[in-house]
Amino acid sequence: YFQFVQQWPPTNCRVRKCSKPRLLQNFTIHGLWPSNYSNPTVPSNCMGSQFNERNLSPKLLNKLKRSWPDVESGNDTNFWEREWNKHGRCSERTFNQMQYFKRSHEMWSSYNITGILKNASIVPHATQTWTYSDIVSTIKAATITTPLLRCKPDRAQPKSHPAQPKSGPKPQLLHEVVF
Repeated sequence: YFQFVQQWPPTNCRVRKCSKPRLLQNFTIHGLWPSNYSNPTVPSNCMGSQFNERNLSPKLLNKLKRSWPDVESGNDTNFWEREWNKHGRCSERTFNQMQYFKRSHEMWSSYNITGILKNASIVPHATQTWTYSDIVSTIKAATITTPLLRCKPDRAQPKSHPAQPKSGPKPQLLHEVVF
């Protein structure tokens, strides 16, 4: 099976160093990763053909700039090359390079996480938070698929003082949605 992973760019750049962050307010593709039920680790760095941008049509390249941008450094081609060489080559029995990127874009269009959450009034907000189950149930209702959410601690949140009483779990930032 394949894991289709979408990322929320603001969280990505909040938890990692982004040299040229893009001010995107929509989920973008992180990758399409071949997986195996008997071995939950994602196969990577398989033998196979190297990334070649010429294998992708100009029309698809334009679509990928919207659906699969490099949100950290702004170099889309390098990001696609890293993802293909790390994960895409492991899927060559199923997809050639053009099919791999085309299918990824089609899945991004079909599983429009930004739109699905917006339709349920789940949008980025400075003070409003949502539970894991609120987000999962909204996505599941729209896609008939139960996603896995990957969240990250907010490093910008001040650390509590040891003498202060704990007030429950700290809110986390939604980072990735995995199908």
